[in-house]
Amino acid sequence: MNGRWVDGPKDELFNKLREALGGLPFFAEDLGYITPAVHALRERHQIPGCAVLQFGFGDAGAHVYLPHRLTPDRVVYTGTHDNDTTLGWWNSGTSEGERRAIRAYVGESADGIHWAFIRLAQESVASLSVVPLQDVLGLSSEARLNTPSVSEGNFRWRYQSGSLTPDLAEKLAALAAVTDRLPQHVLPPPSEDFVA
Repeated sequence: MNGRWVDGPKDELFNKLREALGGLPFFAEDLGYITPAVHALRERHQIPGCAVLQFGFGDAGAHVYLPHRLTPDRVVYTGTHDNDTTLGWWNSGTSEGERRAIRAYVGESADGIHWAFIRLAQESVASLSVVPLQDVLGLSSEARLNTPSVSEGNFRWRYQSGSLTPDLAEKLAALAAVTDRLPQHVLPPPSEDFVA
């Protein structure tokens, strides 16, 4: 509330990090209020910024987060640790206008809105696609990881053993392969009932 912006080490920090860490890639969480100077710094150092699909269906200014507006210098997320799961967000966090926009953009999704968003993220031109496990598993608000500004009850969700099934792994692998997010030689052999 009483904070202020203070200049940081800027280029010097990233130069030192690259020197110390070699070719380790970076990406920037550039969500919220970001100044032109920050964008310029990110671009100078070729650091991808973030795009969150859940943010893309509000007013026209939010459409920069939709796949058709993304560029390779982005990391796309269905949602982040600070968002509700995609299913939880769909069930209780979207307005009717957002739902209309989402339906217009993704069409009907027989396997759920979470899979529609997973496909959007994977199909985008963003250099990296990040999908929270809660979205892969189709979980709702009970699996939300964090609620910003709430001091208790966060980061308690845990993956349950056995939740990742061979069918789910095959579905993810097939999507990763067709969207060029996984080299073909890494794919497990298809099961006998696999339909390409």
